[in-house]
Amino acid sequence: MNAGDLSSLVVAVDGTSGSGKSSTCRAVAERLGLRYLDTGAMYRAVAWWMLQHDVNIYDIHEVTAHADGPRLESGTDPRRPTITLDGVDVSAEIRSDAVNAAVSPVSTVPAVRARLVDQQREIIGDGGIVVEGRDIGSVVWPAAGLKVFLTADPDARAARRAAEAGTTDVTATQESLLNRDRIDSGRAVAPLTMADGAVHIDTTELTLEEVVDVVVGLATAPAEA
Repeated sequence: MNAGDLSSLVVAVDGTSGSGKSSTCRAVAERLGLRYLDTGAMYRAVAWWMLQHDVNIYDIHEVTAHADGPRLESGTDPRRPTITLDGVDVSAEIRSDAVNAAVSPVSTVPAVRARLVDQQREIIGDGGIVVEGRDIGSVVWPAAGLKVFLTADPDARAARRAAEAGTTDVTATQESLLNRDRIDSGRAVAPLTMADGAVHIDTTELTLEEVVDVVVGLATAPAEA
């Protein structure tokens, strides 16, 4: 895509839950010397804030009324990404089971998406960044120099996510992942979908290093004449 200067490159990586987006994006950003943005963490942080403030996450009007409440900041260092709410690091808190259940209902609310998409575009700015999410190539930054869509079969995704969470209940993990995909794929605003021009990578049989090699290769390939 760009064998020379990568300072303005935007790599948009979308895909299903548990397909390896975070690990891949952080490694790609570090290898290429780019910034990194986890947009999913932003939605998780807002969901956590809603739970902490007793907002009914299933009431679209109530969530909309509080959409501007969280003061959210996202760090872009791939070696140590941070997410803070009202100045407090909530990187651990947003990975809880409660947030896992709340993030999709909250992220379907148009007011939440509008606010966070604006913030994501501001962070992307002039580029030089790897951005992961569910709608980066399709909605947030359709002009990205490289668009990637990661998937893996449900068993592999569940096993990876369960290992990350330190649980042995792979079945429950798989049900949770598939439920999130159903909600995110079916929402009216910015559904989970593969963007036009995206490169599809099935990570089921690939190691993390192999996936990273593929994405780095795409990012640094000479541009077509």
